[in-house]
Amino acid sequence: DHLDYFGTVENIIKSFHKFAQLTSKAVIYNGSDANTCKAMEGITGKECITFGKTADCDYYPANIRHVSGLETHFQLMHLGKELGEIVLHVAGEHNVLNATAAAAAAMYVGVSFADVAKGLAEFRGAGRRFEKKGEVGGITLVDDYAHPPTELTATLKAAMAMPFRKVWAVFQPFTFSRTAMLLDDFAKALSIPDKAVISEILAVREENTYNIYSRDLGQKVKDSVCIDAFEEITDYIEKNAGPGDLVLTLGGGNVY
Repeated sequence: DHLDYFGTVENIIKSFHKFAQLTSKAVIYNGSDANTCKAMEGITGKECITFGKTADCDYYPANIRHVSGLETHFQLMHLGKELGEIVLHVAGEHNVLNATAAAAAAMYVGVSFADVAKGLAEFRGAGRRFEKKGEVGGITLVDDYAHPPTELTATLKAAMAMPFRKVWAVFQPFTFSRTAMLLDDFAKALSIPDKAVISEILAVREENTYNIYSRDLGQKVKDSVCIDAFEEITDYIEKNAGPGDLVLTLGGGNVY
């Protein structure tokens, strides 16, 4: 996602290809992702282990069930055989794949399935990764570090799959360069929730040589609202969100 450095997706793929070449024993990679598979082309002399969404991968999930709240259950499969049930307390398909990857890595170094399942069941998420901050007046408040479009898409799809009345995405764009280069991708991601509230762009280390503003993004997201200051965003949410809603703060800056 750091296109200000890499310039193109092809350069990112080349970088991960070089990274994979450096390992001495094994590479565990997402066999369901075309760009990842492209990065692995020509990698030899080490064990290549895949995880992914489907049975053509070495490790994959089956029978995924969203039980309640943030809890998800699935069967972990290896080479077509069921190893057992995994219970997660973090939401989203991306976390099912993350858990599958973690299981593959742990089992590669000799951890038993029983210990893998126990460890995953005890994991309650990392800070700023769909981190529940509390409930106020029947409104659930969650914060997530997602700031590139792919992360936003995964997080917002996970949120929309949950039994909330309405999902509010409060997004703080991160850097002018990324917002400008990936504007359409951001707009597509922010069209997933019921309502998007967009703050001013966090400059970080940049000057606005791109002449890009939050309103340029908001114009591409139906029914979105652009409000610069967090205090005013808070007032807007207080007036408009209601019981049964999820308010999700998103971004790599201080939006939380």
